[in-house]
Amino acid sequence: MINVGIVGCGYWGPNLIRNFSDVDGARVAAVCDLSQDRLSAISRRMPTVETTTDYWELVRNPKIDAVVVATPVSSHYPIALAALQNGKHVLVEKPMTETSEQAERLINEAARRNVTLMVDHTFIYTPAIRKIKQLITDGEIGHVHYYDSLRINLGLFQRDVNVIWDLAVHDLTIIDHLLGESVTALSASGASHVSGSPESMATLTLFFDQGTIAHVNVNWLAPVKVRQLHIGGSKKMIVYDDLQISEKVKVYDKGVIVAEDTDQLHQLLIGYRSGDMWAPQLPAQEALRIEAQHFIDCIETRRAPITDGFTGLRIVRLLEAASWSMAQRGQPIDLQLTRIAS
Repeated sequence: MINVGIVGCGYWGPNLIRNFSDVDGARVAAVCDLSQDRLSAISRRMPTVETTTDYWELVRNPKIDAVVVATPVSSHYPIALAALQNGKHVLVEKPMTETSEQAERLINEAARRNVTLMVDHTFIYTPAIRKIKQLITDGEIGHVHYYDSLRINLGLFQRDVNVIWDLAVHDLTIIDHLLGESVTALSASGASHVSGSPESMATLTLFFDQGTIAHVNVNWLAPVKVRQLHIGGSKKMIVYDDLQISEKVKVYDKGVIVAEDTDQLHQLLIGYRSGDMWAPQLPAQEALRIEAQHFIDCIETRRAPITDGFTGLRIVRLLEAASWSMAQRGQPIDLQLTRIAS
């Protein structure tokens, strides 16, 4: 039985507590939060769980095997590092750290202690993204030409990170997981329309070594909530709408056919292919439950997680590059983010 300690029980923490309480091979043994009211509420529901307002008490607790960090981004690094240095397995909420140097330090510390380091990129564990990954891997989509996403809503405004680090991080992780290609260049532009707050809207463009291009549009100031992405392949196309109750993923047998005119070789003839649409059946599974079980399984089997520290590092590097580009009003930044193997 893996004894899990959870640091932070604000917005995301209660979901983590609920799911780790249900997974096989784990039990929530301790919870840490700065709010005594939150801790009291947990104690009423789970009287056997230890509570504390000091994360050092939790990471130094010899009864705790693994620590889950669900706190503001600025505190991810010190808490995760303290847990690793005390021999704990660590699952840290996205984004992994504030800087790539911090991410590298966590990776090295986890390797030195021979413990599991995993990043909470929950979308990778959703049935929808897992199905899309399967379709791409099996060659159903063909070569991916483009990835377009729209991730907008009214709020929640963050104080310590801008909209790229809050919302676009999801798409960057999905892109990294689905495409498996190296990013060669990136451009980002954005603006803040609320005084004293970070950028509240932004657009990103990513270029890949195999010719794929990705566009990501994120916004905290939209009148409606939209979570939709389009993937265009050489064989088929995909629309994923996360807010749909059913048929979240739709696969379209549509595309173009390019043929040379044998009589006028300097011209290209464009034809259009329009076939069927089908929506694959997706299992009714909660992504966080799948992710929590995966974390426990990786601890027990010593396998590298799907969203390991190297994944977290790649995403932080992309976020840093996006911030640099946005500060320069969209100046493209050349980079070669090779996919480091664990």
